[in-house]
Amino acid sequence: MDKKTAEKLYEAFYMKVFSYVMTLAKDRGDAEEITQETFFRAISTEKSFRGDSDSYTWLCAIAKNIFIDEKRRYARQDDELSEEIPDTNRAIEEKLSDRQTSIRIHSILHQMEEPYKEVFQLRVFGELSFAEIGSIFGKTETWARVTYHRARVKIKERMDEYEI
Repeated sequence: MDKKTAEKLYEAFYMKVFSYVMTLAKDRGDAEEITQETFFRAISTEKSFRGDSDSYTWLCAIAKNIFIDEKRRYARQDDELSEEIPDTNRAIEEKLSDRQTSIRIHSILHQMEEPYKEVFQLRVFGELSFAEIGSIFGKTETWARVTYHRARVKIKERMDEYEI
């Protein structure tokens, strides 16, 4: 697909596809990622749109398939992670809002070894997806998830030592 056609397709259907994906994902961040991936696949695929259906329908079909694939992948990863790592709840992130606790947690982070320190910071403070973190390290998304959860466990253990 040439650049001009791709731009027209993107401009004409981005918001429609995004709205459709929001009804599926019910999360803005996920919807944005899926929508971007939809257009990336539509534009970069060697097979071009055949014209058997409306462009919007074609894009929605791609988006739906990506959404289903993501749900399946997350379900598999959640099963793997729940067996491997106990849930330490979201308390760490919530405690960051308390200033004194925040300083203690930052102190724990400062002393933490790599890559746990950087992965945790990229996820919590940088608000990067696990896929983006994995890409930065040249690793998989699963590696980023596991490393992040291990970092959380280490932080939780150290917080318990300090009774934070």
